[in-house]
Amino acid sequence: MSYTRVGVVTGANKGIGLAIVRQLALEYPKSPINNGPLLIYLTARDRGRGEAAVKDLFEDAQLKKAKALSADGGLSDIRYYSLDIADSKSISMFAAYLKQAHGGGVDFVINNAGIAMQGFDSNVVKTTLGVNYYGTLEACHALLPNIKPNGRLVNVASTVGRLNKYSDEVRDQFLSSKTEEDVTRIMQTFASAVEAGKEKEAGFPSAAYATSKAGLIGATRALALAEKAKGCSVLINSCCPGYVKTDMTRGGGNKTPDQGARTPVMLAIEDINDKTGLFWQNEEPLEW
Repeated sequence: MSYTRVGVVTGANKGIGLAIVRQLALEYPKSPINNGPLLIYLTARDRGRGEAAVKDLFEDAQLKKAKALSADGGLSDIRYYSLDIADSKSISMFAAYLKQAHGGGVDFVINNAGIAMQGFDSNVVKTTLGVNYYGTLEACHALLPNIKPNGRLVNVASTVGRLNKYSDEVRDQFLSSKTEEDVTRIMQTFASAVEAGKEKEAGFPSAAYATSKAGLIGATRALALAEKAKGCSVLINSCCPGYVKTDMTRGGGNKTPDQGARTPVMLAIEDINDKTGLFWQNEEPLEW
């Protein structure tokens, strides 16, 4: 089958990522970008889990009832591809594959992959920033050249990354950051302060995940501004899916994964009036 639309969802073998893939297949037929068959790449680190997730989706009752997948006469198809955003080689191999397989580009990338570790120390901070901040941004830069004009790049962040947990000085540094390098310096300052056991004195919370997501929101905004200044028409946004019941929240949460998927799916395939560089929740821009 040939595809007129192609999308990518990272970290999609379970939880919100899996729900995003499901909702894309369900919502695509009535979206404004529908002009023919859609291929969705479900990416995950573990091949066994990723392929099992694809198999589960092909048997998913919701998708069956809606006849959403091509196997049932629908418009969408789902394919697994191995991607570990903590591994530079894995990222570059996936980007090269997309360029070779889809020379005309892909329509959207939703960066959902991330980690939330228990505990707090310098190792937890290094690992968390390595995936949620540095890994996601590396994926952004590698995959952005493969996104078509007027396509979408969506980074899944969190409201725990809002700036009410920081000193006025650190908050001002975030808000005045114009480039990714500015935000990265804040992340480096945080990591160094944690290593010295002085993150609170430096104006940061003792929270690796929250700070990594604050960095991601800031860097996404900076990337969007930089690309817009270069004349790039890709819309680049970050969003919070809400407090969703998943393994990452250890069963907590007040939203289902499908409810959490709504905002990232909207940012990928609906009309958002050329809005870029914003942070969203509940399908609306949110003050950072």
